[in-house]
Amino acid sequence: MNDSVDLILQQWKNTKPELNCSAMGIVGRLFRIESSWKKQLETVFKQHKLSGIEFDILATLYRSQIPLTPTELYQTLMLSSGAMSTRIEALVQRQLIERISSVKDRRSCKITLTEEGKTIIDTAVTAHVANMEVLLRPLKQMERIQLTSLLKKIVLADKL
Repeated sequence: MNDSVDLILQQWKNTKPELNCSAMGIVGRLFRIESSWKKQLETVFKQHKLSGIEFDILATLYRSQIPLTPTELYQTLMLSSGAMSTRIEALVQRQLIERISSVKDRRSCKITLTEEGKTIIDTAVTAHVANMEVLLRPLKQMERIQLTSLLKKIVLADKL
């Protein structure tokens, strides 16, 4: 069975037969999957009135189980400090997180989930995992294990 990337690869083979485009096929398929999956993931976040980055912030605080500094959050999520400050303020305004001032340094704070934030992220992460199971439904368990291993190998090589 052929997919849309197969057509592109065949066109390249016809146009430039000496060029091995197999890498183009892998990367092209990954980009197409990423684009499709991102939309499906965002649908679940929106059902919980969250953006993808808001979900990530709340999920990071939830799984960490301890308050984190804004710096720890933005380093974990690979955001700029300015972008993190804006997101934190929006989540504080929505009463999903709160700032805890440092007793040692008044300029410093830690971020923690409110009870409402815990409730929302607990429900959202459960729906998110169920959604990801649907996305991976075409793969058998052994294929998932193989894919995990291969993707991890690339991540480690690129130090992502």
